[in-house]
Amino acid sequence: MAQSDFYERVYHMTRQIPYGRVTSYGAIAKAIGSPKSARVVGYALNASAGNIDIPAHRVVNRNGMLTGKAHFLGSQAMQAQLEVEGISVKNNQVQNFQKYFWQPPVLSLDN
Repeated sequence: MAQSDFYERVYHMTRQIPYGRVTSYGAIAKAIGSPKSARVVGYALNASAGNIDIPAHRVVNRNGMLTGKAHFLGSQAMQAQLEVEGISVKNNQVQNFQKYFWQPPVLSLDN
């Protein structure tokens, strides 16, 4: 799979995350058919910085940590965006992570 195709699949899945919910890099990787590519999902989201059409702030690590926060304008921007959506964040970690976790559907590779 070409990098641009992979990135587009990441962006497509990230756009599906409902308002007020979060998911993980690994959950996106699994949903797009690349379960061992969580880190590359992060690279794709970093490359989307500034694109308001892609809600990258809703993607956290498997423990609910805001590991991508350094890639947002301002050190608290990711947390602020999540809090606007009603998600509590303390010490760079989503509180009640399982309550807000969204499990992405597995994409069909026939799309």
